[in-house]
Formats: sequence, structure tokens, C-alpha cells
Amino acid sequence: MGAGKSTVGKVLAKKLGRRFLDADHVIEERCGVKIPVIFEMEGEEGFRKREAQVIREITAEHDIVLATGGGAVLFPDNRQALREHGTVIYLHANPNELWHRTKGGDGRPLLLNGDTKKILGNLYTIRDPLYREIADHVIETGKPSVNQLVNTLIMQLELSA
Repeated sequence: MGAGKSTVGKVLAKKLGRRFLDADHVIEERCGVKIPVIFEMEGEEGFRKREAQVIREITAEHDIVLATGGGAVLFPDNRQALREHGTVIYLHANPNELWHRTKGGDGRPLLLNGDTKKILGNLYTIRDPLYREIADHVIETGKPSVNQLVNTLIMQLELSA
């Protein structure tokens, strides 16, 4: 959450001549409501079920760049689908950076109740090892611009091809 998946993903897709998909946006389109409404009505569990279905379907497509929601890695089936059907890139940012990027928590249901810094730290502790488990590439998102990140990413993808 806040690592830049959608922003970097859009630029990467454009440079690679691929279609960009954001799993959260696909879910919103299908449901006709925003993610916070889904969380409110169905809870995180209901949202995660919808997310798993969308990831299962999207990872079957070819020549795409997919941005998943930050918690998609929590479910083994999602990790398996991502790992088996593509190249997984983990845009890494430390919890303090994430906190600065997500201040306000607008549209981020997991950040609405409690100390945002603490919540992000807890999420990071749980999710970081899962991202590293499936990542083909880990990219540090600290200071570089989006274009610098994408260019670094493209170089790494070319080296591993």
C-alpha cells in the first residue's frame, strides 16, 4: 500500500507496449462500488475472496502488467497464481516511506481505524516476507523518480530474459 504499484505499473506497461490492469480497479468495476464500500459491506474477508477471483482470472491473460492490491500476497493461491503466470516485481518501500505516501488514508480501508504508522508497520512485517518469497525482482522505491524506477526495472527484466 503506497509503494507505487499502480503508478509504476502504468508507465511500465506503456514502455513495454502492454495493457495495464489494476486488480483493485477491476474489482470496483465489477462491483460498481469503491473498495471502501466493499470492505464496509463484506469486510476484509469478502473483499479478499473477490480479489482472489480477479487475480485468478487476470493472471491467465498474456502480455499485461498487473498491479495487485497490497494484501493480495496474503493468500497462498494468489501467490501461486502470480508466481506461475508471470514475472513478479516487488516495489519495496519501508514503513516510514509508506506512511508519508499514504497520509490521510483516503480510499484505504485498512488505515481508517487506529495509528496509521503502527498499522503500516504491522502490515509490512507480515507482507514483506511474502513478497520476497515470490518476487523475481525487488526494486527499492525510495528516491528515484517513476521513470528512473521503470528504466531500472526494464534493465533488470532484459538481463533476466
